[in-house]
Amino acid sequence: MKTHAIALAGLAFGVTVPAIAQPENPTCSIELIVLGVGQDGGAPQLGNSADPAWEDPSLRRLATSIALVDHQLDERYLFEATPDIREQLYRLDQIAPTERRPGLDGIFLTHGHMGHYTGLMFLGHESMGAQGVPVFAMPRMADYLTSNGPWSQLVRYENIALQPMHDGVAVEVGRLSVTPIAVPHRQEFTEVVGYRIDTPGLSAFFLPDIDSWEEWETWQDGTALRIEDVIASVDVAYLDATFFANGEILGRDMSGFPHPMISHSMARFADLPASERAKIRFIHFNHTNPVRYPDAPERDVVTEAGFNLADEGERVCLGD
Repeated sequence: MKTHAIALAGLAFGVTVPAIAQPENPTCSIELIVLGVGQDGGAPQLGNSADPAWEDPSLRRLATSIALVDHQLDERYLFEATPDIREQLYRLDQIAPTERRPGLDGIFLTHGHMGHYTGLMFLGHESMGAQGVPVFAMPRMADYLTSNGPWSQLVRYENIALQPMHDGVAVEVGRLSVTPIAVPHRQEFTEVVGYRIDTPGLSAFFLPDIDSWEEWETWQDGTALRIEDVIASVDVAYLDATFFANGEILGRDMSGFPHPMISHSMARFADLPASERAKIRFIHFNHTNPVRYPDAPERDVVTEAGFNLADEGERVCLGD
């Protein structure tokens, strides 16, 4: 494993997203696979007995996670260890089977909120009893896992092997280069990062949580960046879309919620060229977000404006 500093560099847009759950493309050697699109609690959420997803499993959404699969090297990397990791790894096994168990060459964590790391518990001795699964984490995140039970037991029993990362410093794993990029978001216990993922072919950006685009470009506690510059530097960008618009949660003013709403993001990005808007795939939908429903008119609003919505099971070829 090598590390090196990396700058954001522009690449020509060239991603095509295949139809969902297509058979493996024999010409695609590196794939990005979406394993979940929901907010931390998924959908339906605990305590919401009126959610139609209880009766219709097709409406259920798993917590946000993606996988990078290198078919040539038989390597699989997971981004986020969600509470839904069992179902997500089963789905990954159907798409990209491997003889190894759990068949994970690395797990990259964005931060310490419940939907992004708590799936690590299934690697412990009460469940799988995995051995030495590499877990890539920022310094505070790694310290949190080492210093607090039950996560510290995973480290002590060597179910996981922590691999420290640093803001803006790329880690090379197999044929991938993965760079954590710190962003402003609630940091009660750990840093919060997005990931730039570079392959020998194309590149992706994965950012499920951020306070706001405006706060990032004036951020004093880390590297200030314009989200438009990040989008311009990659071929596909999965961006925080927790909520659709203010008023989504009845009886509450959502204007101060620490997430950029889809309506705001679309307004901000409206003047981008069509090729730039097409790179954006919104993800991390709260259970109240109407775009989680396949027939919601809000989905049409998004796609007719030239943007895209992530779907569970979608596969993006990043390298032939």
